[in-house]
Amino acid sequence: MIVALRGKAKADSSADEYFLSSRNLPWYSIALSTIATNIQGYQFLGMMGSAYLFGLAQANLEINAVQGILLGAFIFVPLFLREKITTITQFISKRLGERVALFYSLANIALFATVTIGAALFWGAYAADLVFGEQLSFLHSNRIIRIAILIIILGVFSAIYTYLGGLSAVVKTDIIQFTVLIIGGAVVCFTAVNQLGGWEQLYIKTPEKMHLHLPADHPTLPWTHLFGLFLLNINYWCANQTVMQRALAAKSVRHAQTGLIAGGLIKYIMAVIIIIPGIALYGILGDTLGEPDMAFPYIVNTYLPVGIKGIILCGLFASLMSTVDSTFNSLATLWSTDIYSKYINKQAGDKQKIKAGQKAILFSLGTALVMGFVLLYLKFDDPNSAFTHTLNNLRYYINCGIVVLICSAVILFKPNRNIVLFAFIATLPLNIALQLFMPEMNYFIRAFWVIIIGLFITVIGSMGKLNSLLALFQPADKYSRNLGWILAITLVLLHIVFH
Repeated sequence: MIVALRGKAKADSSADEYFLSSRNLPWYSIALSTIATNIQGYQFLGMMGSAYLFGLAQANLEINAVQGILLGAFIFVPLFLREKITTITQFISKRLGERVALFYSLANIALFATVTIGAALFWGAYAADLVFGEQLSFLHSNRIIRIAILIIILGVFSAIYTYLGGLSAVVKTDIIQFTVLIIGGAVVCFTAVNQLGGWEQLYIKTPEKMHLHLPADHPTLPWTHLFGLFLLNINYWCANQTVMQRALAAKSVRHAQTGLIAGGLIKYIMAVIIIIPGIALYGILGDTLGEPDMAFPYIVNTYLPVGIKGIILCGLFASLMSTVDSTFNSLATLWSTDIYSKYINKQAGDKQKIKAGQKAILFSLGTALVMGFVLLYLKFDDPNSAFTHTLNNLRYYINCGIVVLICSAVILFKPNRNIVLFAFIATLPLNIALQLFMPEMNYFIRAFWVIIIGLFITVIGSMGKLNSLLALFQPADKYSRNLGWILAITLVLLHIVFH
């Protein structure tokens, strides 16, 4: 909080200073802040619980982020920085028109203000209660009410320092939070592996869990889900204002690309920290753990001393805060730049833009708290499910349309704007229809077909004229290009080795 307040926006701050840290972020700040934003409490609970059920296949959701990171770094970032945009909506507007851009911005604002922040607050509060319920009992004796109180406390705290400091405060706190997060995660990982008997025991006691690719008929993570995941990663790593905001604030294209590539390498570390403990716990307990999301708190409560638990609690809160503050800041940027100064007050100065963004933070705090309470109800209504996949399903209803928009803006030579808007809107009913008539279809596969159909509509409607994909690849220099190739090759090798 002290760091955040030191980064408090000055009275005469410009909108660029508040929203984009004066476009002066170095590569290491971009790397650490981006990944700190990406890692949430749901990874430690939801993904670790899913790894307990499905094994190493769950790591695909972490390591395959590299695909989206490489596309973002070498195709999207150069385009964005060349245009000197503040929001991705401005790029959409130039390529697809203001009407499509408005739909894009509103869709993102709605998603950020509800599911994104609400889920982060829920997971942070839920995790804290699972691990430290006894110590937090002074808040309320009823567990559900206690978690609801924690959701409110965490939400208000995050909103305050984002409101005061803007992106500079967010990045400064993210770097500290990331350090705490890594330390806490590493402690849990090494503890779980030690209890199992060592790293080699993963292959001796849980060999069936050590495969990245599960059979095509697996209900949750068939190997075919990689196709849908590839397209959905474009949404998160290329068209997500929360993630791209750091790259937009970079000193240069090289700093942006180096920062994102470094972030990709960190994703491998996070995959180990998040996934391996779940597999190790399965090797220790077998399938006796009734609720998969209890994997993380079980390790902490059973194997760690009280003093170390404090580090873990700090790590959980760090993962929550870095996600929530970043999303608040991005939401404020979208509202102030795309909506307020364009449709409500076209003569708005920097002070008015910042004030509008700050009001958006306060409003989204309210909507996020409501969504946090809704997710709290859903979780306790079905406690035995792998809840991370339930939340993914919710997000993808909107994310599929965003992928269609951003891909159309980049790959089409001359997009038919009306057709693109139609395809964007059509992805929602198409998603619902596929779920109703083909309920057995895996949700990643469903997302893949929805996006492919949407892109087919936009390509046909735009007379099939595409930009050269090779020309879109724009490394800042040989150094950036070589780093990108190294990252891509490591991903391929991981899939070969852990097939």
